[in-house]
Amino acid sequence: MMNSAPGAGLTARPRGENAAHDRHNRVVSSRRPDPDPRAVLAAADPVQAAHLLLGGVLTVGAVGLRIVEVEAYGGDEAGPWPDPAAHSYQGRTPRNAVMFGPAGHLYVYRSYGLHFCANVSCGPDGIASAVLLRAARVESGHDVVARRRPGRRQVEWARGPGNLGASLGVTVADSGTDLLGEPGHMRLALGGAADATAGPRVGVTAAADRPWRFRIAGAPEVSAYRRSSRAPSPGAESGSFGDDPVVRESMP
Repeated sequence: MMNSAPGAGLTARPRGENAAHDRHNRVVSSRRPDPDPRAVLAAADPVQAAHLLLGGVLTVGAVGLRIVEVEAYGGDEAGPWPDPAAHSYQGRTPRNAVMFGPAGHLYVYRSYGLHFCANVSCGPDGIASAVLLRAARVESGHDVVARRRPGRRQVEWARGPGNLGASLGVTVADSGTDLLGEPGHMRLALGGAADATAGPRVGVTAAADRPWRFRIAGAPEVSAYRRSSRAPSPGAESGSFGDDPVVRESMP
C-alpha cells in the first residue's frame, strides 16, 4: 500500500485566508470560558452575593422577574459573618438547612403564616448565608402574575418579599430547589447592577443598622423602608443608617 504524504488530498487555502484563519484560532483559544455561576456564588460573602443577584432574573415556569431589591443575611455566631437577624444565627435546623449550602438553591420560608419569601443560598458549602429577594420587575408571564395579584398595579406586583413570592407562585415545598442546575421549571441568571444604593434592612430587630439592603437606584418597584418598632434607636448599633451609595467590596 502506498503511503500518502501528510496533508495529501487537502485543498490549500489562499495565503490571505490562512492568515485570517490563524488569527481567528488565536482569538478563540485566548477566550476564557464564562465563570460557573455556582462557583461565583459559592465564593461570595453575603454582601458580594447580594450584588451578584441584583439585576439578575429568576424564572419560575412562565414568570420571569428581574431582581431590583435584595437583603443580605449571614450565619451563625461561630461563622465568618455572624448575623443575629438571620434565621441561621442559632445554628442549623430542618427549616433553615438550605442556608448552609450548596450555593444557588432556593430557600423559602413563611412569614407571619401568610407570605412565602424567596431567598437564594450563597457562600461556601456548610457556612450559612442567603440573600432575600425583596422586590422585582415582571419581565415575562404578565398574564400569570396578573391572575395571582388581582387588583394591583403592575409596579406593585412583586414589590415586597411576600408579593414577590406570590408573583412567582412559590411555597415552602419549593425550598431546596437547585436554581443553577440543568434548565428546568426554576432557573436563575446572575446580574450585577451598576447603579445601586445601600441602607439598613427592613423590619429586623437585631443588627437593624447594618446596611445590607441593596436596591437598583430609581427602580419604581423598590419597597418602602420600615424600621422595626422593637429595634434600638438609629445609631445605637454599629453601621450606617439611611441610603448610601453602594461600594462594591466584600463585607467589613
